[in-house]
Formats: sequence, structure tokens, C-alpha cells
Amino acid sequence: MPTDPAREFTIAAEPSLSADEFVDVLRRSTLAERRPVDNADQIAGMLAHAHVVLTARTPEGALVGVSRAITDFHYCTYLSDLAVDVDYQGRGVGRRLIEETHAVAGRQTTLILLSAPAARGYYPHIGMEQHDSCWIIRPTAS
Repeated sequence: MPTDPAREFTIAAEPSLSADEFVDVLRRSTLAERRPVDNADQIAGMLAHAHVVLTARTPEGALVGVSRAITDFHYCTYLSDLAVDVDYQGRGVGRRLIEETHAVAGRQTTLILLSAPAARGYYPHIGMEQHDSCWIIRPTAS
């Protein structure tokens, strides 16, 4: 029986993930294009104030994916970052990170994710439902 490639990776909670490792996987996933990777204070704050930070690592310990979520653990979970190294995409790593993030935050919560433009076709493929009424206020200079 063939092995499931997604099971070749270890998914673990890493609330103390370093900013350097986080930025590195953001760059290798292309998510860095939409994240403040050159603002060390902002990246550090994003990690420090997340409720759930999960990583996907190879058996050798290489970081190949990360999910970062904000949740109240009762009603909603916002999966703010889902980054998988492009060399490891298509192996189920993203799907497992989503599943485990939802499990940690509580399956009774609604998991919410804003897709990167290039990933819009991926989420329906793994069973996520598109929602048509998201509204945002862009950040302003401080």
C-alpha cells in the first residue's frame, strides 16, 4: 500500500516559532508577497499574539509549512496564514495544517480564511466553502 505523503511530515504546535523561520517559510511559499516580512517588529507581534501556531516539518526537522490562527476557541477561528514551501505543495501538507488548526481551535468553531489569489482554486478542492460577503478596512499609517 502506498504511503500518504502528508503523513511524512510532523505537524506540531510551535508557539515559540522564531520570526526568522516564519519569514523564511513565508518567502518559500510566496505568501511573503502579502506579508510584512521586512518589518521585524510586526512579524514578532503577529507570532506573539496568535492563538495557534502550527508547523509542518520533515523527519529531518526542516520547516516546510506553517499555519497561524486567531481564535476565541468557541465560535470562530481566523486562519490568517497558511504557508507551504512551493517545493512541498501538492503533498497534503496544507490540508493537514488546516485540519490540525481547526482541531486545536475547536471543531465547533467556523474556520475563516482569506485566500491568496493564486490559491483560490485549492480551497474548494479540499472541501472548503466560498463565502461571498467578506468586508475589510485596510490598515492606515500610524
